[in-house]
Amino acid sequence: MEILRSAREIAQMRKAGLLVWEAHQLMKSMIRPGVPTGEVDSAVAEFFASHDAKPLFKGVPGAVPFPTVTCMSINEDVVHGIPGPRRLSEGDIVSIDTGCKLNGWCGDAAATYAVGRLRPEVRRLLDVTRAVLDLAIDLMGKRSRWSQVAREIERFVKKNKFFVVEAFVGHGIGRDMHEDPQVPNFVSSQLRRGGDFELTPGLVIAVEPMVNMGTKRVRTLSDHWTQVTADRKPSAHFEHTVAVTSSGTEVLTAGPNGESW
Repeated sequence: MEILRSAREIAQMRKAGLLVWEAHQLMKSMIRPGVPTGEVDSAVAEFFASHDAKPLFKGVPGAVPFPTVTCMSINEDVVHGIPGPRRLSEGDIVSIDTGCKLNGWCGDAAATYAVGRLRPEVRRLLDVTRAVLDLAIDLMGKRSRWSQVAREIERFVKKNKFFVVEAFVGHGIGRDMHEDPQVPNFVSSQLRRGGDFELTPGLVIAVEPMVNMGTKRVRTLSDHWTQVTADRKPSAHFEHTVAVTSSGTEVLTAGPNGESW
């Protein structure tokens, strides 16, 4: 069952969200051909430490604990890619997801960045995925239930001849990174069976559409974490932490003037 947050609690989450936005600005400034992904991750680790913020991802339990403070997923990687010695190359896309806990409250955001010049079809994949996140945030202030938003996300992606990833979904967020409810980017069987939820003031969720170029299917690599498209075509991922308020929606991981990445 979802937890509704007070205006004071949402204001505290905004502080964590702004720090996550600042981390993305740092990463964005470092993205260029030849840069090792591990170097970008180390910079974010230092940034969070300098603000007494706890990284959310490092140490997440699994077959092996997640080892880094960011997920960096390149080209056909969908989510949960592990930064390391691999260097970015001209024409790559890199989806970077990170989050932190500040004074007991969490923020979480992801974006897919271009490394130099992209092929037109890959650029369109990024544009559509970012647009569908913007659409979802806008609709959250105009619809009463999440299933209504999820249906429009799915329609928008299909209209653009791409595929919504169904293996991973968004989530509630607050004191912990992953809280109820689950937030699918499609009308899932769970939503149909009663897992739908109202877009009530005080609700805070991480909305994160993942869109693939060629198939919705994904598979796990031998590192136990990295998820790749089954056909090895590119994937994009954008995410914001979003609060529903009495006056509409507030993007908690946006910049000080409401800007995204």
